[in-house]
Amino acid sequence: MTGFTRLVLIALASLALTGPSIAQEGAPVVAPAVASGRPGEKIDAYAPRFGRTRPVIAVVGENSGTVMSDFVLPYGVLARSGVAEVVSVATQAGPLYLPPLKINPDNTVAQFDQRYPDGADYVVVPAMAKNNDPTLLAWVGAQAAKGATMVSICNGSIELARAGLTRGHRATGHWSTHQARMASYPDTVWVKNARYVADGKIVSSAGISAAIPASLALVEAIGGTERAQVLATQLGVGDWGSAHDSDAFRITFGDRVTAVTSYFLRPSQDIGIPVAPGVDELALSLSADAYTATLRARVHALAQSDAPLRTRNGLMLVPDMVAGQGKQLDWVLPEFDATPSARVLDKALDDISARYGVAAARFVVLEAEYPRQAR
Repeated sequence: MTGFTRLVLIALASLALTGPSIAQEGAPVVAPAVASGRPGEKIDAYAPRFGRTRPVIAVVGENSGTVMSDFVLPYGVLARSGVAEVVSVATQAGPLYLPPLKINPDNTVAQFDQRYPDGADYVVVPAMAKNNDPTLLAWVGAQAAKGATMVSICNGSIELARAGLTRGHRATGHWSTHQARMASYPDTVWVKNARYVADGKIVSSAGISAAIPASLALVEAIGGTERAQVLATQLGVGDWGSAHDSDAFRITFGDRVTAVTSYFLRPSQDIGIPVAPGVDELALSLSADAYTATLRARVHALAQSDAPLRTRNGLMLVPDMVAGQGKQLDWVLPEFDATPSARVLDKALDDISARYGVAAARFVVLEAEYPRQAR
């Protein structure tokens, strides 16, 4: 499992065996009287504080389980941009688990506070397995009180809501939790049909695939449109605007059958993804998330030794398998080529369609909230 969104989808899928369909085939899951995203959402331009030449961005995770792409994608985009000092932060000492990956973070929240007593300028909050971690909630609340702009990825908006930070604000999250968020946090205006929503110092994004556009929007707010455009071209992103159709994503009876049969009735495969110093963490994360989301595969970061290695943009990755040691892998993905980072998901979906079928690829699309094949 990679995180909260997958648990939601599996739970929905299991209803195929126990109850009526959540949505009829071809009909979206829509809550009534819900705000839609405004065209051209813009993150407020960065205003320097504390005499800093560049803003400080903390990407925070909870050690026992944080959704991998929610953490890695914004970290990689923002670090590669060069417009900010980007710091990986965990709630406690020790490794930070981003299933199926593991990293050694730069700082704990306590160490970050010592290093930056004035606080971060931006805090990126992914979705996490433990939704009510008191250390995390206290820390994001303290960072907000110091004036940081909070940027949630996918269901990281639930963490912000739990901390009381979205009250009175517009916000969004993964399509599958929309109704639950409205019921649990009615003091927030929950928006659908937007890749990201910018409401002052509360910025939130939709499902996993919205992390890259939202991060580019933040690069634009800090470094300007030209810098964001150069980076978008390098990553293979044609548009980082907020336009999005979340109504295109819905669970059908067929999706539930796919989930149940894939997870419970079909054998899982062990897949290796080769990693080495300088590996593109964006490509790694998108690939690992895609194959894991099929519910047919266990993904492993496969290295030549068990020594931690630095990724292209600075994460300290801890491999979980060494070539020639341990369990036998069913197959190993080829090393990443010159494909732009953001286009790696399309390559993975093509391969998944060929290996496991289009139904499995659709399940990946639903989890990532990726526009391809969403209808």
